[in-house]
Amino acid sequence: MSQAQPLSAVLAEIAAYDRPAITVAELTQKFGGRALGALLFLFGIACFLPLPPGAETIFGAPLLVLAPQLVIGASAPWLPRRVKAQTIATADLRAGLPRIIAWLRKIEAISRPRLVVLFSPLGERVLGLVCTLLALVLILPIPLGNMLPALAVSVLSFSLIQRDGLIALVGYGITAASATVLTLAAHIVVKALMHGWAVLSHA
Repeated sequence: MSQAQPLSAVLAEIAAYDRPAITVAELTQKFGGRALGALLFLFGIACFLPLPPGAETIFGAPLLVLAPQLVIGASAPWLPRRVKAQTIATADLRAGLPRIIAWLRKIEAISRPRLVVLFSPLGERVLGLVCTLLALVLILPIPLGNMLPALAVSVLSFSLIQRDGLIALVGYGITAASATVLTLAAHIVVKALMHGWAVLSHA
């Protein structure tokens, strides 16, 4: 993936891959110099899509490896050999990527580098820390609770690829909304448990 080649074009090439499956190592190679942000985006989108129960944990685990690398200032991704050897069925990619690619093309058409202070060394570390915290949420088996965190990771990582601070601000906004929703959900669950305990205690 050259700096001039948009992410949507690379994803279109991946969707047209002529083998039954593609490894994470091959994906990393195709993304080239922007592999760290692109892999964060891809795994974030995978967690956002409607998947069988437990799939979020499978795709969220690589995020927990990748996101902290932004915090330490890594420019290229490091992944354990076992993760690099994991495969993704190209049929699944063809099923999910076309709609995403269509949206990406629309956004890429109006996106440009701006508010680049958000991608200074400190800014990238903050972005990496936020994505790490979101990845921690994604590996938890929370029914329907992972969509906003997954979307936030995808938007933030896409902003990193585009160096577009406006998109980054949208990503931080989604992160704040996600935190609010999860806090309210936790509060409701705790109150329900306390009420149930009180009922049982007086039974």
